[in-house]
Amino acid sequence: MNLSDLNALPKPAFTDTLGAIFEHSPWVAEGAHVAAPFATIESLHAAMVGVVDQASLDQQLALIRAHPDLAGKAALAGELTAESTSEQKGAGLDRLTPDEFANFHRLNDAYQAKFTFPFIIAVRGHDRHSILAAFETRLLNDAESERAEALRQIARIAGFRLADLLKD
Repeated sequence: MNLSDLNALPKPAFTDTLGAIFEHSPWVAEGAHVAAPFATIESLHAAMVGVVDQASLDQQLALIRAHPDLAGKAALAGELTAESTSEQKGAGLDRLTPDEFANFHRLNDAYQAKFTFPFIIAVRGHDRHSILAAFETRLLNDAESERAEALRQIARIAGFRLADLLKD
């Protein structure tokens, strides 16, 4: 789809089209619609990130918690969104050794226990080794810093998804 076609959509169709850009959170696309028409994909992305930035703490936490664990139970059960499946495969998370899988599982559990939400990283450009290193480093963060970092990572993921979906 191109940006011109997206700009012409009524709010329900716009929301349906962009509803998966922010994981299981179509309210972001719905809120960004008021800023249409968009001159660039970047301006659309900025509007969507602005909706998240203006959201309540509870809404932001719900958005963060809508993301799956990396290489977690949802991936094993085939329950990820198409976007998350593709992203995790691209980083090699579908080809973990048993030891790597156990390490991801241990880190997911430790992270969840500390922050009460899943570890989020825009995996594009990463491999399982760099993701594990980021996991270890970010476990040292305080809760507020990590919530902010999770939202930054979500914004990066959304930018990649928009670029994959739309053409100027």
